[in-house]
Amino acid sequence: MPTAPDAAVLTAAHAQLPALAVEHVGYAYGDRVALRDVNLSVGAGEMFALLGPNGGGKTTLFRIIATLVRPAAGAVRVFGADVNDVGATVRRLLGVVFQAPALDKRLTVRENLKHHGHLYGMRGQPLREAIDAALTRVRLSERADDRVLSLSGGLARRAEIAKALLPGPRLLLLDEPTTGLDPGVREDLWRDLRRLREASGTTIVLTTHLMDEAEACDRVAILDGGQVVLSGRPADLTAALGGDILTIDSDRAETLAAGVRERFGLPVTIVDGVVRIERERAHEFIGQVIDAFPGDVRSVRFSRPTLHDVFVHHTGHRFD
Repeated sequence: MPTAPDAAVLTAAHAQLPALAVEHVGYAYGDRVALRDVNLSVGAGEMFALLGPNGGGKTTLFRIIATLVRPAAGAVRVFGADVNDVGATVRRLLGVVFQAPALDKRLTVRENLKHHGHLYGMRGQPLREAIDAALTRVRLSERADDRVLSLSGGLARRAEIAKALLPGPRLLLLDEPTTGLDPGVREDLWRDLRRLREASGTTIVLTTHLMDEAEACDRVAILDGGQVVLSGRPADLTAALGGDILTIDSDRAETLAAGVRERFGLPVTIVDGVVRIERERAHEFIGQVIDAFPGDVRSVRFSRPTLHDVFVHHTGHRFD
């Protein structure tokens, strides 16, 4: 069997390749298909979101990229290296932060990082310097000798990221990184991730079900039912809808939708019992709808398109 290439050699040789390439990947849990012909590519230095509802397939894809499970079909490559063929080498290119905490709460932050470094064969002064550098990056140096159990949720999450950064990964994987954090701590964590990307050029791929997190990334892939519905820059995806969004609450949604189609010749959909209309300058249309169907309109909401609207437009159902 050929020897797997050293990670440093591999990344130097494939510096121009995508940080992550997912090609026709499929996976199933028995009879339940979790992923179906998934394709996506992430450029080096990008911040990329896998956005989807629970059960959409993003966690399964995360586990495959992290080399925890093998895809049933297709291939996943990290800087050109196939996760199946050279998994041990790929793991040296990855930093992984799981949704569930992976720190020993009875140990200090520094002790957690030290033992994690040992798993990568790191020892002595190089390990101490790497620990100091990782803690500095996440602004946790002053709490290095505190036990993890004494940290707040936000600080513990920073410690998780510091642990993942310890071996100097080229690709950082984050599974629902802000789960359980309050809004202020979430903002701090996102600020840390942006600083990290700007300072080191680390590629960041994260899973999320939060629209605002996906909108903060360079690009996003929307997964639903185990498939990539579409991908691209968040601003481009919302702009492609080409209009504003009207949502109308009505006790007779089907009747109202049919009436709007017939009278105004507009495409109308019903999502979870709510009438939904996409059109340019939709705010000017509100009065016409109310005048034409006064008895059928209970309330009207107007908004600019969001990623949630993109999801609804392409799947026909809400993000649940």
